[in-house]
Amino acid sequence: MNSRGFVESLILITGGAGFIGQRVSRALLERGCNVRILDNFSPQVHSTETLPGDLASRVELIRADVRDREAMKQCLSGVNAVLHLAAETGTAQSMYEIQHYFDVNVLGTAVLLDVLQNGDCLKELKTVVVASSRAIYGEGQYYCNEHDVVYPAQRERVQLSAGHFEPVCPLCGNPVSLVPTVEGAPLNPMSIYGLTKQMQEQAVLLFARTNGINGFGLRYQNVYGPGQSLKNPYTGILAVFSNLARQAQPIEIYEDGLESRDFVYVDDVVEATVRSLNFSGKFVGALNVGSGVATDVLTVAQEIKSYFNSESTVNVTGAFRMGDIRHNVADLRRLEQVLGFVPATSFKQGLTRFLDWAAGQEFEDKAAYQRSVAELSARGLMGKHH
Repeated sequence: MNSRGFVESLILITGGAGFIGQRVSRALLERGCNVRILDNFSPQVHSTETLPGDLASRVELIRADVRDREAMKQCLSGVNAVLHLAAETGTAQSMYEIQHYFDVNVLGTAVLLDVLQNGDCLKELKTVVVASSRAIYGEGQYYCNEHDVVYPAQRERVQLSAGHFEPVCPLCGNPVSLVPTVEGAPLNPMSIYGLTKQMQEQAVLLFARTNGINGFGLRYQNVYGPGQSLKNPYTGILAVFSNLARQAQPIEIYEDGLESRDFVYVDDVVEATVRSLNFSGKFVGALNVGSGVATDVLTVAQEIKSYFNSESTVNVTGAFRMGDIRHNVADLRRLEQVLGFVPATSFKQGLTRFLDWAAGQEFEDKAAYQRSVAELSARGLMGKHH
């Protein structure tokens, strides 16, 4: 065991060449671990087909798809822990690329667990950590003056078309107020992406429980930071808005701009993930990983425009996407209880670091985002309040 507590161990990271995976890899290498990465370098996510030089020489890379059983057998040989990051991401795209999202996210996880269960890998395996998502909650947790804690249903098109964007109490129809969502909240995903993440998480935790090993379902909130993909128009409003602001393009805000998200800085996500992989006690369950603060989308757009001193207009359009939630904010008490961790980066601090980095990146295709919107519209998944 080295000075930072990690056994000299071998850790497999599926999807390890991605935004979060690269940072976790570096953190594990600093702690004396051996790291093996499985990644297929999907063009939608990756801007290059190689690892950065500082990682390429220090990790073992297996270039393959997570659904490739033979590659998975090779990957899992001798590992002590698995971090399962490999997945298709993007709430909106999942609503029409349905088979693909199930194929990669659910079948890929099934291949991983099947090879673990039926090979010789379990002898050395101590922990499996899966990147789950806040999307599995759907709208999450709210408070009704009459009915206390409630969990609103998915907002319907007729409601959204009339400009009624806020969720209501599912029991009395009265207004509700947002409260932090606890891990024990009902799981009610409102997108195909969210449903596949729920299945990933539950399969991993069931596997861990059955085999007497540690299992963590880390319910990442909206992760952002330097290094995230600026080219993928389906994930990350910070990346989308940054691209538009830098090119003086209009920034279009859905609904009334007051929808909010729990933005969590990538360094905090990495710390929680590494602590899970290195957990010395016994644990099988889910943990929220967020900032515990809700920030509305209009504020985000204005901050980004201001940072770049951009000539972009910020337009609140009244448009909406089916499958989107209205708000989210995570309850982080269990994260602190289990891992002793409290996220350290405020949104203002993290946004500045992200934008400092983004300012030095090449421009991405400014039409990519509009193409993604057109794809949704063509499939009847967009609407507008008039």
